[in-house]
Amino acid sequence: MELETSGNDSFVTEFVLLSLTDSPALQPILFVIFLLAYVATIGGNFSILAAILMEPKLHTPMYFFLGNLSLLDVGCITVTVPATLRQFLSNDRSTPYGACLSQLFFFHLLAGADCFLLTVMAYDRYLAICQPLTYSTRMSPGIQKASVGMSCVFSFTNALTQTVALSTLKFCGPNVINHFYCDLPQLFQLSCSSIQLNEQLLFVAAAFMGVAPLVLITVSYTYVVAAVLRIRSAEGRKKAFSTCSSHLTVVGIFYGTGVFSYMRLGSVEASDKDKGIGILNTIISPMLNPLIYSLRNPDVKGALRRMFTRM
Repeated sequence: MELETSGNDSFVTEFVLLSLTDSPALQPILFVIFLLAYVATIGGNFSILAAILMEPKLHTPMYFFLGNLSLLDVGCITVTVPATLRQFLSNDRSTPYGACLSQLFFFHLLAGADCFLLTVMAYDRYLAICQPLTYSTRMSPGIQKASVGMSCVFSFTNALTQTVALSTLKFCGPNVINHFYCDLPQLFQLSCSSIQLNEQLLFVAAAFMGVAPLVLITVSYTYVVAAVLRIRSAEGRKKAFSTCSSHLTVVGIFYGTGVFSYMRLGSVEASDKDKGIGILNTIISPMLNPLIYSLRNPDVKGALRRMFTRM
């Protein structure tokens, strides 16, 4: 363990990530699995993005937001998986203090933008189904870009606040993180100074970036469901629900894993379980999103089919 001395105090300059396993026999297997998942996620999300860009039929607000969601998914998995692959190949599990904080910042930046973008996508479905006459004006290209921009600004503010607040903590003892990437709950456990302010900031962030968006999504879809049920034709109801089911599935996966990641803040015993939840949150969810949107959406399937046929 490397320590930096300041006066009579010593501070940690690097952390050691325990990763997922210590077994030499399992590490090559996990390396292949994680590498395949990473390649599949990158390929799937960029395929959807390319289809949206190349298919004029998909030049609508819903697919504009979906394209941005694909970029965020690529970013989320890139923040964590390449470093994890390095851990599987090397016996050196150490991560410099600055690299750990950088990983935490970008992870919260991208995951936070996901929260707000999923909310905007729910509002988009509300306008399209419940307010169709004013949809084109209330979801104009300028408003679309502003919505994505504000999502990034809010998320950047939160990520910067959490990272700066964490940088004020002292780490003067154990430096072993029982996880495969750096995140707030595990780092709080290692701090030898008070984390009261950090927990309060995280609570505020959870309310602003977790609870509030989830409430808005729920309200939006309550109106959507009520409007769809008033459609007399079964075919019309099926078509309306098909445009929303993919988004609801992604919201369920995203918020389900997010809640379990932070609801047991400070619980040392939960660390091993948090690894599984972390895999769902950082790897499985970004990998499944392209499948969910392509398999459940005939427009995306058709665009992908035509794109690969041309190729």
